[in-house]
Amino acid sequence: KRLVGSDRKAQVEAARAWSLWEGETITLLPDPETSSRFGQDDYAVAFARIENHYFVHAGWLEEGQLLRDAFKLKDISGTIVHGRYDMPCPARFAWALHKAWPKADFHLVEGAGHAYSEPGILDRLIRATDKFAGK
Repeated sequence: KRLVGSDRKAQVEAARAWSLWEGETITLLPDPETSSRFGQDDYAVAFARIENHYFVHAGWLEEGQLLRDAFKLKDISGTIVHGRYDMPCPARFAWALHKAWPKADFHLVEGAGHAYSEPGILDRLIRATDKFAGK
């Protein structure tokens, strides 16, 4: 309620707490530039509202639906890239998806957390994109 209420000070306080936690945990090592962006008032409010909206609605998925319905992907190639030290989304969930979707390549990136911008993650994402583009 604090994120969407009419009290701007309360919005910003709650949003910054949420957003800064995320900004501090998505990279393996502290990244002052990332933390700075996540701490900006307007960014924090927008980020926290959007993320909480998804969480409140459980990503519009039923409990267990992603893994339960992964068989529908059986003929589709894909790539799962996940940082070993991803704190917001532990690697065991990516591994469970891979087990349910074996046609997907699975890359557990050492020395990386959650952020796509971490060198190992970005490298694997570019490689996967190039592979699907036929390069």
